[in-house]
Amino acid sequence: MKKTIIRKSTVLNNCTIPLPGSKSESNRALIINSLCATPGPINNLATARDTRIMQELLQSDPSVYNAHDAGTVMRFMTAYLSVKKQNVQITGTARMKQRPIGLLVDALRQLGAEITYLEQEGYPPLQISGLSRQKTTTLAIASEVSSQYISALLMIAPKLPQGLKLTLTGRPVSTPYITMTLTLMQHFGVKVAANGQTYHVGPQAYRYAPYEVEADWSGASYWYSIFALSALGELRIRGLRPHSLQGDSVLANLMAGFGVATRFAEGMAVLTKVPASPPATIDFINCPDLAQTFAVLCALNGNECLFKGLQTLKIKETDRVAAIKTELQKIGADFIEQADGWRLVPAPSAQLATLSKVAINTYDDHRMAMAFAALATKMDVEFDHAEVVNKSYPSFWQDLVRLGFTLA
Repeated sequence: MKKTIIRKSTVLNNCTIPLPGSKSESNRALIINSLCATPGPINNLATARDTRIMQELLQSDPSVYNAHDAGTVMRFMTAYLSVKKQNVQITGTARMKQRPIGLLVDALRQLGAEITYLEQEGYPPLQISGLSRQKTTTLAIASEVSSQYISALLMIAPKLPQGLKLTLTGRPVSTPYITMTLTLMQHFGVKVAANGQTYHVGPQAYRYAPYEVEADWSGASYWYSIFALSALGELRIRGLRPHSLQGDSVLANLMAGFGVATRFAEGMAVLTKVPASPPATIDFINCPDLAQTFAVLCALNGNECLFKGLQTLKIKETDRVAAIKTELQKIGADFIEQADGWRLVPAPSAQLATLSKVAINTYDDHRMAMAFAALATKMDVEFDHAEVVNKSYPSFWQDLVRLGFTLA
């Protein structure tokens, strides 16, 4: 489905964006809740397709579980099924079958799970025969690839007959997501002992406790970017908290450098303008999902910037580093790999002034569509597959209209 955003040349609406719940929190809460002896309701669950897939799989009992294109679902469910089910399969889309899962499978096999690759070694789909006998209580896992492997192991650790001592090797990526997992585990009654990069979780029972998911800071980033590039004086985003479990909540501090101040009032983040002082370098090691947003913002705002910590972006829904480069070149910007990171070269203002419309490919990646929507502050933008936003933010286009843009 193609969709064109018509550039809004007049002042946009000062309005309130009703941000959906966090997919990251929702999917962790759903797994942990399902591991409780008596599960209960989770409030403000994300409307994201990934979360709906997670709910459907946890509420069903198929012989083949289909994670579709949802990375968290594939990784979390692989660990979950290893301790909860016998003789089942888990599969996904063609792209999912290209996303590695060997590190997690190796760890689960060491614990005693019987898992077989059904096609390519190291990749889904998988045959999971369950864990009949725990073989070890200690694991060491490389932490520089994906924090989701670590979260998956931690969440099932209390259900292991002998518990688990998990040591992370290397420099962890996305550590706030590991902290989110641990905090949710503790909310549901599990004690975790941490010593540096080693976590010890004894065998114990999860106990349901009411939980409300916070709004999604990753989704908020697109509104921050549009606000920074627009003439708006104020924008309100509902559901964000000043003290958040989400690593992407660093967004508020990062955006201050781009002239956006954040204050919290009545359950909302209120954005206003302040003098800007853009950073020369941004390290995304703990917030990789923000990289596309800042790439577009810097490209349009004339800010050359060195991006670091992007190593996980190559194994996302697409190779996001390559996608950013290709699409930014359409407006005269560039994304150049260097020894110390990726250099964002902004689009020349004179070239931007000549552009009336640009066609952006989404690569079946929700964040490519939403991050590049900020181009509509300067020109008309056409997306090849606008429906990709359903993966994390189904109401995104409607909220863009709420702000004052026109869709065709």
